[in-house]
Amino acid sequence: MAIEGSTAPKLNRRLRLGMVGGGRGAFIGAVHRIAARLDDRWQLVAGALSSDPERGRLSGADLLLDPARIYADAAEMAKRERRRKDGIDAVAIVTPNHAHAPAARAFLKAGIHVICDKPLTTGRREAESLAKLAGDSGLIFAVTHNYTGYPLVRQARAMVAEGAIGALRVVQVEYAQDWLATRIEDSGQKQAAWRTDPARSGPAGSIGDIGTHAFNLAEFIAGDEVEALCADAHIFVAGRRLDDNAHMLLRFRGGARGMLWCSQVAPGQENGLRIRLYGDKGGLEWQQETPNLLIHSPLGEPPRLIRRAGAGTTAVAAAASRIPAGHPEGYLEGFAQLYADIAEQIAARIEERPPAPYSTLVPTVADGVRGVRFIEAAVRSSARGARWLEI
Repeated sequence: MAIEGSTAPKLNRRLRLGMVGGGRGAFIGAVHRIAARLDDRWQLVAGALSSDPERGRLSGADLLLDPARIYADAAEMAKRERRRKDGIDAVAIVTPNHAHAPAARAFLKAGIHVICDKPLTTGRREAESLAKLAGDSGLIFAVTHNYTGYPLVRQARAMVAEGAIGALRVVQVEYAQDWLATRIEDSGQKQAAWRTDPARSGPAGSIGDIGTHAFNLAEFIAGDEVEALCADAHIFVAGRRLDDNAHMLLRFRGGARGMLWCSQVAPGQENGLRIRLYGDKGGLEWQQETPNLLIHSPLGEPPRLIRRAGAGTTAVAAAASRIPAGHPEGYLEGFAQLYADIAEQIAARIEERPPAPYSTLVPTVADGVRGVRFIEAAVRSSARGARWLEI
């Protein structure tokens, strides 16, 4: 609600969302749409849903959009939505990687908040240029590293910051999958086709697709930045053009050391994102496939199991939980938390009040730049024989 005594306008409507990409045959667009609806703070009203205008038109019809608000491309959408009294409050960009920057730039110039999938861009200079534009605009620019929205990830971050495991020494993070263990990009599988194509995915494969999530999660929970890395990336599937496996050593600014493994050729691994952090007083462990459980191991004591919405959780985790303990929350709710937080930030600006506590934990354009720098450093390091490089 507005600050007492303020004449600021009260937001008495859902925020209006537009989408670029995410049409027929896409995966992540549907995830974003479900997540945006979950807390009932957004309504999808416009879209440029495909690089193929006819597919975009049909996709918009599938979603019951007003035909007048189904656009051929992002530039047209930004221009026309800016002129409408009921124009969109924010745009979600869910295209293949190479199309992120042009779309984001168009909406920033139109004065529209941006929600962009990761990685931010396919190159560092483009990412830094986009970050400068976003900073100059004063607009909200969120990057959807969705795992930062999980309640117990936020709990872990707070525990590290509060000294629950003491001075941080070691960070072990991995993200393993098996869906690219064979060359399915030649079978017509749309997701595999663009994610293994350098023209659309950028200079990295598994490093850019899932390694960036592992990297972001490590920095988010540790509350510290990786200053340098040493990477060994490899292509195991013959004929593939981008890495499908990588191992890295990490050095954190605060003195901690780490390891990162990302792989999309690990049979039996579905979505194996896992992180372990060790300090001089204890350790923490969290796994995405069991997201409602955080293991805290104080030095010399039995491990403690912290369950989402259960005993031992704190306000930061409670703010990201929706249902009672024992009812699992996960992937969609993690995305939804980011959308709820972004909605809160926008509403707070409209109502001229501070945003609610914890709603500013959403990754920003600066985090997006960090991710792109990570990708480029890892690719260069591996190409130079696993040489240590600064990020």
